Amino acid sequence: MDWRERDKNQRVVITGMGAITPMGLNVDQYWNSLVSGTSGIDFVTTFDASEYPCVVAGEITDFDPKNYIDGKQARRMSRFTQLAVAATQEAIRQSEITIENEDKEGIGVILGNGIGGYPDTEEQVRVLAGRGWSKISPLYMSKMLPNMAAANVAMQFGLEGYNNTAVTACAAGTQAMGDAVNIIRAGKAHTMVTGACEGAISPLGLAAFSAMRALSQRKENPTTASRPFDADRDGFVPAEAAGIFVIESLDHALGRGANILGEIIGTASTSDAHDFVAPKEDGSGAARTMRLALKDAGVQPEMIDYINAHGTSTPLGDLAETTAIKNVFGKQTKIPVSSTKSMSGHPLGASGAIEAIACVQSVQTNVIHPTINLENPDPECDLDYVPNQAREAQVKIALSNSFGFGGQNACILIAEYES
Repeated sequence: MDWRERDKNQRVVITGMGAITPMGLNVDQYWNSLVSGTSGIDFVTTFDASEYPCVVAGEITDFDPKNYIDGKQARRMSRFTQLAVAATQEAIRQSEITIENEDKEGIGVILGNGIGGYPDTEEQVRVLAGRGWSKISPLYMSKMLPNMAAANVAMQFGLEGYNNTAVTACAAGTQAMGDAVNIIRAGKAHTMVTGACEGAISPLGLAAFSAMRALSQRKENPTTASRPFDADRDGFVPAEAAGIFVIESLDHALGRGANILGEIIGTASTSDAHDFVAPKEDGSGAARTMRLALKDAGVQPEMIDYINAHGTSTPLGDLAETTAIKNVFGKQTKIPVSSTKSMSGHPLGASGAIEAIACVQSVQTNVIHPTINLENPDPECDLDYVPNQAREAQVKIALSNSFGFGGQNACILIAEYES
């Protein structure tokens, strides 16, 4: 059976979204940047990166946590947590859910995160080496742990239900959302705050990814550095972001008269069980995950109208994903595919969440954002990547892909809500 035949307490709908990204500090700003093809990538400003192979990043330069969080509380949070709390405010506000009137034990939190408070760790290691253990911040441990974003969201908004964190590298956001859907389906919550956050741009992080030769080394024009599926792509661009959703069982959403933005109809997570970093060249792990997500939704491949690609701008990754899509949808597939990371850069664990927001917006507006910087198409990457200009197209069902280090795969299907 397809998703529409499920009981109302088994269908999971989206009622609120929030975004803090390099292209805007709310969903509307972010979406408008995507549709206009406006990149959020620039030269690194957080520290002097001039001697690094990669000198560009998707930084959120205009974010002030004090605009969202009490100053004392903000100082007790790492940046990734601050971003999550800020995006959650927007998501809860849009959902119009009144927490005080709800069964708080029925509202849970699952967020994805890849690295946690990496910059805090780097800073405190310097303190330890230079000034000794007694000068370490007593707040360090409670700031840097990856679960602290979900913990602080629960504390800030009084959410007493199920709480967890998916730490599955670049698949974390999508996997967190899929896990949240399954918590609702299992009857363990009626509402979940889910999505992901990442705030880990730092000298050590940039050095580590550079040592792996994973990053773009383009230095002339930052906005052209991330170029998924282009023949001249040379690595991903690091970024930071948060994307948060309020999702509910359909029964609960209808019961409180919520405005429904879309529906999560299928999810899947798998492992390549193959390599620490490199995907399987034949894309078989990614393809298996897409098929399982389709099966979970009860839909056929020909029903998919749009694919938001993982599309990181790495030579191996983009080719493997292209191969995987062909394996699932056919070598001659005409499904439009685009990469949000061409504009946002790669915010690691947060990427799947902000890309899911793009999918919801496509379903709502029937507009697909472009893959920018696709100027010299790779002959081996020969799908319709919506190059450089947004496109109007009917989008009733969108597929979002996320594939992370360690062979972590996660996919999610977002559909137009039908009663």
